[in-house]
Amino acid sequence: MAPGTEVASLAAAIEAVEHLKTRKGAFRIALIPPEVLRALNDGLIETVNLNEFLALELPQLARSVAGHIGLDAASERLVDTLAMLSAFKPMQRHGHIARALYDLAALHDERDAVAHRLATHASDVARCWAAQWVTLSQLPLAGQLEAVRRFAADPHFGVREIAWMAVRDAVVGSLDEALALLQPWVRDDDPNIRRFASELTRPRGVWCAQIEALKAEPWHALPLLERKRSKYHVYQSAL
Repeated sequence: MAPGTEVASLAAAIEAVEHLKTRKGAFRIALIPPEVLRALNDGLIETVNLNEFLALELPQLARSVAGHIGLDAASERLVDTLAMLSAFKPMQRHGHIARALYDLAALHDERDAVAHRLATHASDVARCWAAQWVTLSQLPLAGQLEAVRRFAADPHFGVREIAWMAVRDAVVGSLDEALALLQPWVRDDDPNIRRFASELTRPRGVWCAQIEALKAEPWHALPLLERKRSKYHVYQSAL
């Protein structure tokens, strides 16, 4: 199928499930309607709650997304990764899929176009994988922050969460530089950008590396908090 035809076909498929975008998420996985589950696994709609996220058939979603962004869903690299997913914890599975797609994209003649399609994909989970590419990029910290910004501002809560986790280790390794680079972020008009800066530099975390320097001397991050406080937002004030 020609690239233009593939794009048109995907657009038509997304339009066909437009009515699902205003749904309320099921409060149990067993209650997720089959039509919703199919659309989720085909990468046509976003998850709206944790139950939908946990119900995903990751191999099916990964193959769907690979095809959407111009990669070979039947490639040995991706097939091998999907075959071993069950050996890993749930969140680790997403990291392995992101890595497989990244490796395939690195060999693609239109790598930037592939990356753009993943970063703007209809599926929030696909965009999470794109955010994880930032971790794999080997860019300097400033470059990683620039690359992750679009995900920090993403309308989906899950993508925003993965965004700060994607650059957390880089921040831990270059804390002083990070605190300086994030100064403009806490003055941004977008509340999600401001929140990203505070989440990223939170000293303690359950699913991420601890920032020992800020645990011992938290006042080093005070300039970020002081500037952020001047930009009041209801969502942030509840954190």
